[in-house]
Amino acid sequence: QVQLVESGGGLVQAGGSLRLSCAPSGRTFRSYVMGWFRQAPGSEREFVSAISWSATTTYYADSVEGRFTISGDNAKKTVYLQMNSLKPEDTAVYYCASSHTVLGFPRAPRSFDDWGQGTQVTVSS
Repeated sequence: QVQLVESGGGLVQAGGSLRLSCAPSGRTFRSYVMGWFRQAPGSEREFVSAISWSATTTYYADSVEGRFTISGDNAKKTVYLQMNSLKPEDTAVYYCASSHTVLGFPRAPRSFDDWGQGTQVTVSS
């Protein structure tokens, strides 16, 4: 198991932007897919966006497509999430995650093996 470290969360007004970063800590690891989830109070953890390193493809949840952009560096296994036009409903703890066991385009949390501790994103109205 590898620890991932997120950064870049904070408090922002509706319509504003934030950029999240995620990088592994410790030993290097194999990653097929790396991306972001979020969890609001009282809600299930939900998929946000991910990169398939093997397919060189990015994909998104419908709720954020067009507003969020994921990018990354395969060699460094580092990913970023540029969040624009933020809405109060985007408020959540955002988690970075990586899968070294599932190929394709996974969206379920159970498909991911390594996780960060999360970074809080709060969007005020």
